[in-house]
Amino acid sequence: MSQEPGTNGRTEQAFSQAERDAVYRAIFERRDVRSQFRADPLSEEVLLRLLTAAHHAPSVGFMQPWDFIVIDDPELKRAVRALYGEANERAARHYDGDRGTLYRQLKLEGILDSPINLVVTCDRTRGGPHVLGRDSSIDMDLFSTCLAVQNLWLAARAEGVGVGWVSILDERALARLLQLPESVVPVAYLCLGYVTEFLPEPELQAKGWRQRLPLADLLHSNGWATALKPGKDADTGSKR
Repeated sequence: MSQEPGTNGRTEQAFSQAERDAVYRAIFERRDVRSQFRADPLSEEVLLRLLTAAHHAPSVGFMQPWDFIVIDDPELKRAVRALYGEANERAARHYDGDRGTLYRQLKLEGILDSPINLVVTCDRTRGGPHVLGRDSSIDMDLFSTCLAVQNLWLAARAEGVGVGWVSILDERALARLLQLPESVVPVAYLCLGYVTEFLPEPELQAKGWRQRLPLADLLHSNGWATALKPGKDADTGSKR
C-alpha cells in the first residue's frame, strides 16, 4: 500500500498516538518484580485476561505448546520455595568477593510474597511429530512458549500487576513436584500480584549487577562484521 502524504511514515493500519504510547509504556515500564508484592488477591477476571493475552501469543506452526498451572496453595508454594533455596545456594557458589556478597544480598524471587504463582509449560509433542516450521529448529516450541510469557507480562503491566520470573529452580525437580507428564517441561515459574510500586529502572541495574547495553553496540548491517549506525534518536541504553 502506498503511503499517503503527511502521514510521517505511518499507514492507516497504525494505532493512534495514544494507543502507541500505551504499548511502548508497557514495554519500557515492565519490571521483573521480587520485593514489591502486596497481599491483595488477583480477581479471577483479571487473571483470565492475562492468561487470554498469553494464549494469543504467536507460535510456530500455530502449535500453541503452552499450558498454565495456577498455584495458590501455600504448602505447594513453600515446597517450590525450598527448591529455590537449594538451587540458589548452588548458584551462589559461582560468585566470590564483592560479587558474591552482592549476589547474596539480592532478592531473586517472590514465591511466598505473591498471591499467585503461575507455571508456563511447554508440551514438546503438541502438534505431532512434524510441526510446520519446526523441522530446522526443534526448539521453536520453547521459543513460542516464551512469547506467551512476554504477552502475559506486558498485559500484566497494563493491568498494574507485577510479574517476577523465578529462573533459579531445578527444572527436573520442579517437574516432579508438579507431576508433569514426560513430554511437558516447565519454561517459566512466575510470581503474580499487585505491587507497591514499579521501580523506575530494573532492580539489577539499580543495584549495580549489570547495566543495559547500548543499542548502538548491538546493531549489525548485512552480517556480523559491519556495524549499523543508528540515527540520533535511537535508544542508546536508557535506564528504562
